[in-house]
Amino acid sequence: MLSNFLKAKLHMASVTQAELWYDGSCAIDADLLALSDMREFEQIDIYNVTNGERFTTYVIVAEAGSGIISINGAAARKCQVGDRIIIATYGQFSEVEAAVHKPKLVYLKADNSVERSTNTIAIQKPVTA
Repeated sequence: MLSNFLKAKLHMASVTQAELWYDGSCAIDADLLALSDMREFEQIDIYNVTNGERFTTYVIVAEAGSGIISINGAAARKCQVGDRIIIATYGQFSEVEAAVHKPKLVYLKADNSVERSTNTIAIQKPVTA
């Protein structure tokens, strides 16, 4: 049996462009793609932290070092320039693969430069008053 697991994410990316009349997709800086192991034409889910929208599209490559995160086509109606988003991709893994799988987690600053990269998420603790 195969199960779906998080493969990679770009956490808190800032939308730099929203191009309604461009081929539908999400253009991502090539350097960020390499760091996260995301690939051109790979399916991605986008979670808009600013407005709560969630949608699926695919990756296209933007110029390396540009910091571009461009939401294109119909999806451009779901994001505005400046919105903070999470871009995630998932993979199917066997039980053996899942036991050793480590996702690529890339945390970004507001200018889409890398704050840190890791493969674990801290255990969530209860909020105390």
